[in-house]
Amino acid sequence: MSFNLDLAVSAMPLLLMGALVTVKITALSVGLGVVIGLFVGIARICNVRILRILSAVYVDFLRGTPLLVQIFLIYFAVPVITGIRMDPFVAAITSCSINSGAYVAEIFRAGIQSIDEGQMEAGRSLGLTWNQTMRYIIIPQAFKRVIPPLGNEFIALLKDSSLVSVIGFEELTRRGQLIIARTYGSLEIWTCVAIIYLIMTLTISRFVAYIERRNANGGAR
Repeated sequence: MSFNLDLAVSAMPLLLMGALVTVKITALSVGLGVVIGLFVGIARICNVRILRILSAVYVDFLRGTPLLVQIFLIYFAVPVITGIRMDPFVAAITSCSINSGAYVAEIFRAGIQSIDEGQMEAGRSLGLTWNQTMRYIIIPQAFKRVIPPLGNEFIALLKDSSLVSVIGFEELTRRGQLIIARTYGSLEIWTCVAIIYLIMTLTISRFVAYIERRNANGGAR
């Protein structure tokens, strides 16, 4: 079987449009996931028992079930319960965000707990409350430590976002499927899709490595 280069080149614009959608889904989902994960991660280690229990249930459920199942629950089950039809884009962002939030919560929990306990004691001795110490002393230090795993989470979700194609959302993988259905060029299209994913993940990896170096050098250029 020969590789049809003309087909690959002609399909590239449509695939790149799908790649932009993939990046959009991933960026929004990770952004929301960071917000969710930060609060859930803090709840995991706070002194309020009910918050620790609820956050643990959230994390265990989301990490213990496949993202694909979560997408189906959001897209198909929620409308049955609420009677409101779910838009595929909203379903994709919602499912990816809450899934990412569970993993990010564990990243932040580990990052916060990696900070020496003396930092908390020092903050409290200065008259700061627990919340103020977390906000001004602990979390800023933890953020620097969680950059590498957050980068890994971004890459993982970038690839996992291909699962939203099952609800008909036209991101990169779905665009590839549609082109193949029309042209039967499986070899060419999937090769292009793989290359695009590889370029995106390598770009993110290099960017995260750059930020790590900046932090290691105290922000110096």
